[in-house]
Amino acid sequence: MKKPKIFIACDTTNLSKVRKIINHTLSTKIKIGYKFGLEFMNSKNGRQFVSKLRNKIIFVDLKLNDTTNTMLSAVKALKDLKINYLTVHISAGLSALKAVKKISGSIKIIGVTTLTSLNDKDLKIIGYTKSVRNLVVHQAKLAKKADLDALVCSPHEVSAVRKIFKKEIITPGVQIGKKNYDQKRSMEAKKIKSDWLVIGRSITKGNIKKNIQKLTKILR
Repeated sequence: MKKPKIFIACDTTNLSKVRKIINHTLSTKIKIGYKFGLEFMNSKNGRQFVSKLRNKIIFVDLKLNDTTNTMLSAVKALKDLKINYLTVHISAGLSALKAVKKISGSIKIIGVTTLTSLNDKDLKIIGYTKSVRNLVVHQAKLAKKADLDALVCSPHEVSAVRKIFKKEIITPGVQIGKKNYDQKRSMEAKKIKSDWLVIGRSITKGNIKKNIQKLTKILR
């Protein structure tokens, strides 16, 4: 199994901090990409900042979930940014997923399954009758039918998803030490068998270079 690559979650609107994150993670033994979510992309200078990034792997995590036409318009509006990855919710439906994939061009479309902040109890409250695992497996089948480029699931569903979805698998819910933050379905980094790990505060909080060095040792 190849060593996983890392998407660093730049969960801030502070441009100086984002620059620091990028500058302190350029020379590493791990392949690094940078994830920008709703907070950053909706900030005053976020979009402009991303538009100027060069020679970086850029993951825009918007988790699009709307009508097909609205999602198509959103994807088209992002094409000038030259991003590498974009998330859409698989719950948007098969027709919307296929349509987005068709016009995505060079942008890799990532299907988001069930958020790692949810467990079986949460799904029941929302109105789902399937367990998290069964729902994620079903969502993986839809992602395959839509020919999506990658899929997001928690570490606990990776082995089940891998049997269905043969492309890139990306996992948040990465545990380094004892901190889980708001993730309910997390796992220790060294036990996760996905293609990409999404890690935020465990890298960006404190000494970034030392945190990367620690992570490199863990993943050996």
